[in-house]
Amino acid sequence: MPNPTLLRVLAGSLLAGEPTVEQIVERCSRTLGRRWRWLRRLAGRFVAAFAGQARPRRRDVIRFLAHDRGFQRACAKYPDQLRIERWVGEPAGMQPMAAAAGWDIPAIESTGALAQWLQLEPGELDWFADLKALGYKRANQRLRHYRYRILPKQSGNVRLIEAPKPRLKQLQRRILTGILDKIPSHPAAQGFLKGRSIRTFVAPHVGQRVVLRMDLQDYFPSIAGARIQACFRTLGYPETVADMLGGICTNATPRDVWKAAGSGIDPSQLRDAWALYARPHLPQGAPTSPALANLCSYRTDCRLAGLAKAAGARYTRYADDLAFSGGEAFERPVERFATHVAAILHEEGFSVHHRKTRIMRQGVRQRLAGLVANRHANVIRTDFDLLKATLTNCARRGADSQNRAAHPNFRAHLEGRVAFVESINPAKGKRLRALLDRIVWS
Repeated sequence: MPNPTLLRVLAGSLLAGEPTVEQIVERCSRTLGRRWRWLRRLAGRFVAAFAGQARPRRRDVIRFLAHDRGFQRACAKYPDQLRIERWVGEPAGMQPMAAAAGWDIPAIESTGALAQWLQLEPGELDWFADLKALGYKRANQRLRHYRYRILPKQSGNVRLIEAPKPRLKQLQRRILTGILDKIPSHPAAQGFLKGRSIRTFVAPHVGQRVVLRMDLQDYFPSIAGARIQACFRTLGYPETVADMLGGICTNATPRDVWKAAGSGIDPSQLRDAWALYARPHLPQGAPTSPALANLCSYRTDCRLAGLAKAAGARYTRYADDLAFSGGEAFERPVERFATHVAAILHEEGFSVHHRKTRIMRQGVRQRLAGLVANRHANVIRTDFDLLKATLTNCARRGADSQNRAAHPNFRAHLEGRVAFVESINPAKGKRLRALLDRIVWS
C-alpha cells in the first residue's frame, strides 16, 4: 500500500486545475521533484476514470490512487526515491470546469466567505447546512428548518411538500438569485425558467403525427444531496463550500413526519416514501429545488435531445414531464425509442413512471401537461366547461357556495385559473374573465 501522506499530497496535485493529462503530469512532477515516466500513464487513467463527471472529492481521488496498480508498482519499485518535494494543500480559489469558467457567479473560496455572503455567523451556517443531519434526529419541531405536508397521489404514491421556514427560505432565495439564476439552462428545459412555460413546452409538439409522453417518478426526492454538492463543485466552488451550499439546499425528512399520514395511504407506499425521503434530497417546496433539478438534468437533456434528433423527433421537458414528437419516420420506431429513453434515464439516475407513458397519434387527444396539442395548444374542453360552470354558479349563488375545497383565498384561486386560460387561449379566457367580473365578493 502506498504511503498515506504521499496519497494525500498527490491527490491535491490531481485535483488542482483542469484535469488534462499534461497539466496533471506537470503538477505531479513539481510535487514529487521529478518527471517520472509512469506519471503520464497515471494521469491518463485518472482522466479516464473521472471523465464526464463533476469534480471528484479528495477522498475519491485518494481511493483511486490507493487502488491504481501502476501507482502501486511504482511505489514498490522506488520506495526510497518517491518523496514529496513540494506540499500541495487544498486547491486555492475557484476551480470551475471548462464549461462553467465564463459564468458570472460569485467567487466564494471558503466557508467563512460563504457565511459572509449569506450574512450569517459561522455557527449559523453550520446549523442551516446541517451536514450531520441533526434535523433528521431532532424531535423538537421548533429546531427543524422545514414544515411538512403529505399529499396522496391518484396513483397511490405519496408526495411530500417540504416548505422551508422563513429564515432558511431567505438563504435559499439568495443562492437562487445570486448563483443558480446565472447558470444557462438547456434549450429543452421549459419549467421554472424566465420566458418559458407550459405553453413553450407544448408548442413544438403541436400538429405532429405522433406524440410520446413520459413521466419521471419522484423527480425531486430522487435527486440526492451528494449530487447537488457535486453540481456546486462543478461550478468551481471548493469542496467545503460546495458541501455547505448543498446542505442548505437539501433536506433529510425525519421519520416521525410520516406519523401524520392519513389512514387512506397504502402502508407499503408509505414505507417506500420514508426510505426515499430519509436521505438528503431536493425538497419539493424549496425555491432552489427547481433550478437545481434543471441543472442536475442538463446532461440528461443533452442525451435525450441528441437521441430525438437522430430519430427525427423533437424533445422538451417541463420538470418531470418529457415530451417527444415527430412525423411518420418517428412514428414507426416510437415504441423502441421509448425503451431507449428509459435506458438513458436509468443511467442518469432517474426512473420512469411507466404507467404514465403514452403514445398518442393524431386520431386521439394528444394531451401534454394539461393541454391539448392536436391542432393548436388549447385547454382541455372538460376543464374549461367545469371552470365556466363554477364561475357561473359563483355569479348566481355566491362564491362561498362553490368553494368546496375550502381554498383560503378563493378569489385569487379563480383569478389564477382564469389567467392561465387567457395565456393559452385568449378568446376563451375573455369569456371566463367576463364571468369572473360578474361575481360579487363578500
